[in-house]
Amino acid sequence: MLAVYAARQDRDNPLAGLVVGDQPAPQPRPGWSVVTLRTAGLNHHDVWSLKGVGLSADKLPMILGCDGAGVDEQGREVIVHSVVASQGWAGDETLDPGRTLLSELHPGTLAEQVAVPTHNLVPKPDGMPWETAACLSTAWLTAYRMLFVNGGMTPGATVLVQGAGGGVATALIQLGAAAGYRVWVTSRDEAKGARACEIGADRAFGSGERLPERVDAVMETVGAATWSHSVNSLKPGGAIVISGATSGDAPAKAELTKIFFKQLRVIGSTMGTRVELERLAQFVQQRGITPVIDSVMPLTQARDGFEHMVSGDLFGKVIFTVS
Repeated sequence: MLAVYAARQDRDNPLAGLVVGDQPAPQPRPGWSVVTLRTAGLNHHDVWSLKGVGLSADKLPMILGCDGAGVDEQGREVIVHSVVASQGWAGDETLDPGRTLLSELHPGTLAEQVAVPTHNLVPKPDGMPWETAACLSTAWLTAYRMLFVNGGMTPGATVLVQGAGGGVATALIQLGAAAGYRVWVTSRDEAKGARACEIGADRAFGSGERLPERVDAVMETVGAATWSHSVNSLKPGGAIVISGATSGDAPAKAELTKIFFKQLRVIGSTMGTRVELERLAQFVQQRGITPVIDSVMPLTQARDGFEHMVSGDLFGKVIFTVS
């Protein structure tokens, strides 16, 4: 079958190991389902895998991809939940020390078919476009958990989103606006800041710019480059919810004195559960939210999508059509 996979890894030139070609189709096995994919989404996780982060070399070649939606063997339209718990685990799968994401241990969704535990299938809401369904499993699920599970804010709260263009950031903006938050964003790119306001942000600021007032919570995915600004932007008792560190995980200042003196909370957040994915899909459908999609292209052109992501010029999600 056609698939997009990592054949080798290179930290400095990750796309050198990217191949669009044939890979074996998944075989049925007890407790698992084979999904024929209609759409799949690209994430930074896929680029990191090509760099050798989170994917061990002995698993190569590995089909990439965590986002996907398609039809299972019974003809049901489904969204794939990509967090795979270890055998026998019960409860929140994001807390399972042995959990993996699709494309780390098991082949991912950038292919014509994918095999997943049957429990990981979420019904696609009636009428939801396939492109929307392919946005939800990773970046949008991460944003949902950050805002509504770990953020703990009520409507009317002011939330700062660090960075304005990536899949998680655009999801935070759209979900936050739909839930009644006042959403502020920062961006190094004035044009991206303006676009963030078009999709639901109330105000946009330059990176590191002093805010007119302190906020209730900061959604942090950038890391070292924005950490001090995140700490300094919070009201006493506020929270930083962090799910990534694209600029590095070692800030010049940890700001520990300000954190304990102002009684700030730092909350780690990773992906989300199957139940949360199902609720996210319903929320998106009920509120009529259309996820921001940067580009849609056939899976055969996957290299173009990867190059676009690596360039840093995208705004929203890159979606591949499969069948």
